[in-house]
Amino acid sequence: MRTFLALLFIVVGLAAVAVYASAFIVHQNEQALILRFGEPKRVVKSPGLNWKFPLVDTAEIYDKRILDLDSQPQEVTASDQKRLVVDSFARYKIVDPLKFYQTLRYEEGVRSRLGPIIESALRRVLGGASFQDLVRDKREDLMKRIAAVVNKEGAEFGLEVVDVRIKRADLPEQNSKSVFDRMRAERQREAAEFRAQGAAEANRIKATADREATVIQAEATRKGEELRGGGDADRNRIYAEAYGRDPEFFEFYRSMLAYEHGLKSADTRLIISPDSDFFKYFADPHGKMPDKPPQPAPQ
Repeated sequence: MRTFLALLFIVVGLAAVAVYASAFIVHQNEQALILRFGEPKRVVKSPGLNWKFPLVDTAEIYDKRILDLDSQPQEVTASDQKRLVVDSFARYKIVDPLKFYQTLRYEEGVRSRLGPIIESALRRVLGGASFQDLVRDKREDLMKRIAAVVNKEGAEFGLEVVDVRIKRADLPEQNSKSVFDRMRAERQREAAEFRAQGAAEANRIKATADREATVIQAEATRKGEELRGGGDADRNRIYAEAYGRDPEFFEFYRSMLAYEHGLKSADTRLIISPDSDFFKYFADPHGKMPDKPPQPAPQ
């Protein structure tokens, strides 16, 4: 009985090991190639649980997603004889695992086989285009042509090249400096022109403003002189009318104004006779000068 149970356990264990060794899972983003003693037998592209013969079959798993391949920067001569340093990358996916296994076997071999094809297509297509076409005008069309060439040659490896793009297209370092110097000289020339135009415009605006200020000032001076003249005329007229009505009061008022302006507290010095007409209101409130004694007749 014990021997039977032991044999049963061994059989069950071997069966479990066989089931475990014969089952494999293909994920949604994967595909598998079944090999029997190294010879391809079938391709599994549907995700799920799959079976193979244990110890006889092996499953090579490949990615179904779009993969990236970066190329090394390379120097390309355009049709207008301008040299460019082009840095590109490609996106591809494995569409035929059997052909991929027969030609490249592993994904690491893509760089060594597909990389030279991309570089050759870049030189061939970009060599027939100008620098302006690559940088600005026809870049999208050039990328489509490169992708078509690479995709055609990459089909023999079981690959589909989805896209080829240029990350950077620059002039070589020795050319970049001359281009930079030329661009800087051009910008400096434009800046000098803008400064000259600005200075001319500033001078024109300043001259216009000075002319308008002179005209306004002259007009204001003329109006001021007219108003001042009118005021002086009115003042003289009022003085004349006041003098005509009461000459004594007018004479008294003018004397008081003369005292106010002539006798100031700061430093007033007058060299004048005390009995002059200037001090007549000091001697008499009515402004009458005392009679002078008669002078004796000369002998």
